[in-house]
Amino acid sequence: MATSNTGQQDGPYAPTIRFRNGLFYLATSHFRRGTGEWPEVKIVIFTTPDPFDSTAWSDPIIVKDLPGLDPDIFWDDDGQPYISFATFGIMQAALDLTDGTAGPSTNIWNGTGGRNAEGPHIYKKDGFYYLLISEGGTETNHSVTIARSPKVSGPYESYSGNPILTNKFTDEYFQTVGHADLFQDGVGNWWGMALATRSGPAWEIYPMGRETVLFPVKWEQGEWPELQQVRGRMSGPLPPTTRDIPGSGPFVDDPDEVDFSSGIPDNFITWRAPKTSLFHASPRGHPQTLRAIPSRVNLTADDSFSPAEDGLAFIARKQTSTLFDYSVDISLMPTVKGEEAGVSVFLTQQQHIDLGIVNLPSGRKLIPHFRFRVEASGKSNITVPATTVVPVPRAWLYRPTRLYISTLNDSTYVFSASPARSPREKKVLGRANGEIVSGGSGPFTGVLIGVYATTNGGEWRNPVYFSRWVYSLVAQKVGEGDMAYLDADKYNRLPTG
Repeated sequence: MATSNTGQQDGPYAPTIRFRNGLFYLATSHFRRGTGEWPEVKIVIFTTPDPFDSTAWSDPIIVKDLPGLDPDIFWDDDGQPYISFATFGIMQAALDLTDGTAGPSTNIWNGTGGRNAEGPHIYKKDGFYYLLISEGGTETNHSVTIARSPKVSGPYESYSGNPILTNKFTDEYFQTVGHADLFQDGVGNWWGMALATRSGPAWEIYPMGRETVLFPVKWEQGEWPELQQVRGRMSGPLPPTTRDIPGSGPFVDDPDEVDFSSGIPDNFITWRAPKTSLFHASPRGHPQTLRAIPSRVNLTADDSFSPAEDGLAFIARKQTSTLFDYSVDISLMPTVKGEEAGVSVFLTQQQHIDLGIVNLPSGRKLIPHFRFRVEASGKSNITVPATTVVPVPRAWLYRPTRLYISTLNDSTYVFSASPARSPREKKVLGRANGEIVSGGSGPFTGVLIGVYATTNGGEWRNPVYFSRWVYSLVAQKVGEGDMAYLDADKYNRLPTG
């Protein structure tokens, strides 16, 4: 079981991006666990003239003496910036963006009575300052409320029809709608963005976590904004789609077909700060592969795990569709007990589903076995499938093995294996429910799909080579009984609802 040194909630939270006078400003709260009951929280601001260039971002501006959540920056008509944030209520302070110093903070609103008033954003329109926040916590009571004032410092009067955006107590498929922000496009249309989960009101299975949703907004002069209810199918005055934009990374709906000849793709993610020495793309003698040096710990880790020193040999991409097919070829020549490499559906170190090839005793010999197992210590009161261990067929040994993960429907992951050169021999080795990787120790984040290599605490002898990484998006569930297929002709799948 993961222990205190594998806590899952460090890092930046709730970033907001704003633009002014040629610069983009990204404000966020950074959490760092200490030894006390509460984490250390700092408001941090980055700037860039070009968000498509990863090298153009500034060093952080740390806002001094304001340990708050969900920060946002608003510039008044005289150019004075203000920072709003959440503590016990919504706070506001004048801000100097050159050095991060701030004036005294004052409480400007406590919301309409729901718990956890947070996520503040201020807009000025038609002579009023509008303050948009979230209330009710981040679960199924999540909602968006709004107030306005003739002065930036308040007092703020709430909209009598609050909440203005919520899917709680409804049978809508998208739930936990909150943390919204509003913006105008280039031709003046108003839009909103929020976080939501594809879970239905049961709120049990949502492995992609909280996703960003877009919805139309109507905001007439002098009136309160009207936000459309979030659904899987909506219409609005969207501009023509184009891929003619700056930047070199993949689009969110792009598949992966990766041979590692050009390095590690930008959309790949490591867990914890990356220990770059563990991975090498297309090393000498092994072109079109990703070489991994197995980490001492496996994906769950142990009491002595030091993320910075040990590293975690795990690299992945986000699950971005309800139905998907994923496969990767693994070349592993294990000679030591416990050497393992495989694939994982990973939420946190306390919640993940793995299929690995691991060297285990069989009689007096060590031979490779397939091992399917589930770590669910981060999700209480849930039944998980038993660990399955079977020898790798003798005819499959000493050649690359292809491991597969696919979604049978919106709630079932299927893990399989075959010889890389003979996919028709594919064998199903395990199935697991998506509830295992929903909520729990990763209440906000979504699942990662990827590969790992570990010695399971033993001696390291042999690198692992991954190749032919393929992730195909199949369909998105957009409502109960409503699956939007992305390429039905290619995948030839039947609707599963």
